Amino acid sequence: MPPLLRPESNADTRPPRAAFTADEWRIVRRLSTPARVQAFLNALPYNTEPPPDPTTLRTFRGVARTGTAHCLEAALTAAVVLEQHGYPPLVMSLESIDGLDHVIFIYQSRGRWGSVARSRDPGLHGRRPVFRSLRALAQSYFEPYVDRTGCVRGYGAVDLRVLNRYDWRLADGNVWRVSQLLYDIPHRPIRSSAARVDRLRLRYFRFVREHPGQKPLYYDRRTWSPLPR
Repeated sequence: MPPLLRPESNADTRPPRAAFTADEWRIVRRLSTPARVQAFLNALPYNTEPPPDPTTLRTFRGVARTGTAHCLEAALTAAVVLEQHGYPPLVMSLESIDGLDHVIFIYQSRGRWGSVARSRDPGLHGRRPVFRSLRALAQSYFEPYVDRTGCVRGYGAVDLRVLNRYDWRLADGNVWRVSQLLYDIPHRPIRSSAARVDRLRLRYFRFVREHPGQKPLYYDRRTWSPLPR
């Protein structure tokens, strides 16, 4: 099972500049590095899809128009923007035991892996490009993922160009086929002892009991990208 699902062809399928509106292109031109994209996403309100609003899966176009994004919308935004600067549109799915999976944009710099991500939880944001493998990058999310119900059990990565002509970049509506793709790709297991998970969960419960309304930040943050305020 390959660690990263890639398209059969490496043909350049990036949309031309003319496909973007003037406002969209200003965003693309300004956000020329993963760090800049992460800072842009950090500044956006998180899309909580509050009722009675329906669930969404917006493209970069929808995110630029509405000024909000959840984790998968943020990953698609990073993929579209950074593809225009030469980065392949790669995303990773982190599979959780409670079905609340997380999706991040992934990239390489000098042979090391990093990520761009947005979340309601501080520990699930981006990582600096310091990881030797996709597995090591995925494992960096293990401890911060453990909360009341969550725990990473696997990871899968895919180049979104496998979707061929499907418009995951600039469509005006929701792109549900992307979420289906992420469910369907192979996921490699991440295993940990039950005792370790129990210790992490007890630590989490203790923190939220002692610090109501706060999110834990007691993890090793040396590899994290800057967090939203």
